[in-house]
Amino acid sequence: MSYDEIIGTIGVGLILSAFFCNTFQLIPKEGKLFFALNVIGAALACYASWLIHFWPFVILEGIWTLVSFVGLMKKFK
Repeated sequence: MSYDEIIGTIGVGLILSAFFCNTFQLIPKEGKLFFALNVIGAALACYASWLIHFWPFVILEGIWTLVSFVGLMKKFK
């Protein structure tokens, strides 16, 4: 596996882990862990997409990162 594939795999793995844990009620969907997994996962997936110059996913994952980050910051208020 190349560097960009490793980073992308970790990123989407974290996003899918958050989704899985939420679906099976292992973590609350409005919890800090849910948002943190999404922020880190989406940021890594965005970076991996940028490395391979796949702009649609750079935009998608970049927005996903920002929205998740805002949700996480709301939890700290």
